[in-house]
Amino acid sequence: MPEIRKLTYAEAVNTALQRALRTYPEALLFGEDVALPGGVFGVTKNLHRTFGDRVFDTPISESAILGGAVGAAMVGRRPIVEIMWVDFSLVALDQLINQAANVRYVSQGALSAPLTVRTQQGNAPGACAQHSQNLEALFAHVPGLRVCIPATPQDAHDLLLTSVASDDPVIVIENRTLYHQGKTEVAVDGPVQPLGTAVVRRKGSDITVVTWGAIQSRVLAAADRLQADGMSAEVIDLRWIRPHDIDAVLASVAGTGRLAVVHEAHTTAGFGAEIVAGVVESGIPLAAPPIRVGAPDARIPAAVGLAQALIPSTDRITEALAAAVRGRPGTKEQ
Repeated sequence: MPEIRKLTYAEAVNTALQRALRTYPEALLFGEDVALPGGVFGVTKNLHRTFGDRVFDTPISESAILGGAVGAAMVGRRPIVEIMWVDFSLVALDQLINQAANVRYVSQGALSAPLTVRTQQGNAPGACAQHSQNLEALFAHVPGLRVCIPATPQDAHDLLLTSVASDDPVIVIENRTLYHQGKTEVAVDGPVQPLGTAVVRRKGSDITVVTWGAIQSRVLAAADRLQADGMSAEVIDLRWIRPHDIDAVLASVAGTGRLAVVHEAHTTAGFGAEIVAGVVESGIPLAAPPIRVGAPDARIPAAVGLAQALIPSTDRITEALAAAVRGRPGTKEQ
């Protein structure tokens, strides 16, 4: 029988980190405040006490954290590093894009970079333009990087283990609004899952809705409202942004004939455009034009009310999906 525990999202991450550190003697865990303080969000609590110097704090320098991680990975360690906010990774793009992503290629396969970067993104009350960005499309654009966004405690556990097991650099993007929500049952001793698989969160027949990350809860709530109005939405949690499971999306769209992509990121050049392109290029007949629902081209303000006006709400998602099903899709920034 599998071992099942009741865990929050944060506890599921912590449990996965414990398992990874036990499974891989070469694994290291480091970043700003991850050791003695137990993480700025409490996710790495007690890991330094259990694993000693393999879990350590670093100076406030994302360039040093990621540069050190790339070097450690190249000489046989399996580093897991935390960047508090994905926004802060931007000061270390050379280490990620020019170095980590290129290790296997420039060494002709002699070296690899089994590096996992844990970070979190998205808006939360009181955040601002430098703490609210959603950058998955930026990293997904880079060959050599893997990118995933777990939305449930089970996926927070499983996708992290998959990432640590990978011999390529993986960026695991979490969301701080999910960390300390209610506990759910999590299987903590299952096999390591493969990369790049999506999951159907809700079956439906009228429209396929592809989503990922924390906004998934609003999409599922919108699907409930549609059901009350006689419309059936199939909701796919993409989970992996690179590689992404386009086959699962195509199989669903072939049955529904309609497509919507909903994400918290800005719509322009967001990863939703890649999903739409893949479906259109497949040639599957569509009963209505595909739609994208995301944030408009504006910086995210600190004021809670203003931020809520920009990020797709359940009401806006419901309206956009209903219009698509009825054949009257609205603008891409609904």
